[in-house]
Amino acid sequence: MPVYEYQALDRTGKNKAGIIDADSPVAARQKLRGSGLFPTALKETSGTAREKPSGHTSVATFFRRVKPGEISVATRQLAILLGAGIPLVSSLDALVAQVPNPVFKKILAQIKESVNEGNSLAASLARHPRVFSEIYVNMVKAGEESGSLDLVLHRLSELSEHLQALRGRMKAALAYPVFMLFIGIFVLFFLITFIVPNITKIFDEMHQILPLPTLMLISASNFLKSFWWLVAGGLGCAFLLARRFIRTPRGRRAWDRIKLGTPLVGSLNRKSVMARLSRTLGSLLQNGVPLLSALGIVKNIVNNTWIAEALDHAIEDIQSGKGLAISLSKSRWFSPIAIQMISAGEQSGELEVMLNRIADIFEGEVESQTLALTSMLEPVMILAMGLTVGFVVISVLLPIFEMNQMIR
Repeated sequence: MPVYEYQALDRTGKNKAGIIDADSPVAARQKLRGSGLFPTALKETSGTAREKPSGHTSVATFFRRVKPGEISVATRQLAILLGAGIPLVSSLDALVAQVPNPVFKKILAQIKESVNEGNSLAASLARHPRVFSEIYVNMVKAGEESGSLDLVLHRLSELSEHLQALRGRMKAALAYPVFMLFIGIFVLFFLITFIVPNITKIFDEMHQILPLPTLMLISASNFLKSFWWLVAGGLGCAFLLARRFIRTPRGRRAWDRIKLGTPLVGSLNRKSVMARLSRTLGSLLQNGVPLLSALGIVKNIVNNTWIAEALDHAIEDIQSGKGLAISLSKSRWFSPIAIQMISAGEQSGELEVMLNRIADIFEGEVESQTLALTSMLEPVMILAMGLTVGFVVISVLLPIFEMNQMIR
């Protein structure tokens, strides 16, 4: 459905501006008149934010997509407005007026119109799956059914902010090592392909027997200088083939197994998945989503086929009368500590509280382990760079030492 930007006059003669969706300009004008506004200007905006079945996204929409932080801020503002007793449609109208992102503004305008037509907020949000996740929609649905939508929205914003903060800390910890890695590769490539050939050219002109390290360096330099495009193309093709293989069911399964089973990194991935799973499942249960439905939702956000299969088995076991802890204990990917805490939560009737505690524990471990790995990675990178540069220096100096001995 097209989206239109309008300027209009209300019954008192004041200017109004906003966004409205309708099947045609005539329908848009009729809708405005029906709400007590008299349009003076109406134009269709370029590129609506409504989701298309084809899944294609324009370049402009990609670069102006809705960020998770914007959704979190809007969710908190909507919760405050509803908590103050303002009706939902009026709250959405106020939200549309203050959102700076034009793509997000159009989406909120469409949601407001959908709610104004009698649809529920959850159903209106579900029409935009690329912006509002299944977890978001189901928590809003539970809040509407329980009559505590403002509390649910507060928890949603807290959950989103918590996950964003964790990702931000991990990215900040990895930023310096990744930056140093790229700088080191660039410096070594420049050194071997441009600096070394000019120095070793002197040795070739003297026609003397060169040491093995120098010959190896000259061969590597000549190869990279002549066939750098082959190396770059080979690495690019390998990356594309690996990415294509990972997108297949068999490849995705193998890649997920590597992510969970690799030493050091596998432990970090398992803890990260457990933290995200526990935090999300706890939030869903706190907001009245049934356990089976919550597990079905969480299964889609763990981003790992092995964990998803374990949750599938857990759903089957729970349907047959077994507990969550007993079912998850059959999988090797869940920590014994988490299993014991889940069991304690089931016995005490406070499973959602225990899940949030599990999330706190594993989020702290993820952060500390990430910092430990990056602190180990920095000296390893420095050592590798030092050894490589040392090899280059020795390879250049050895012929010079031999020439000096011959002169003496």
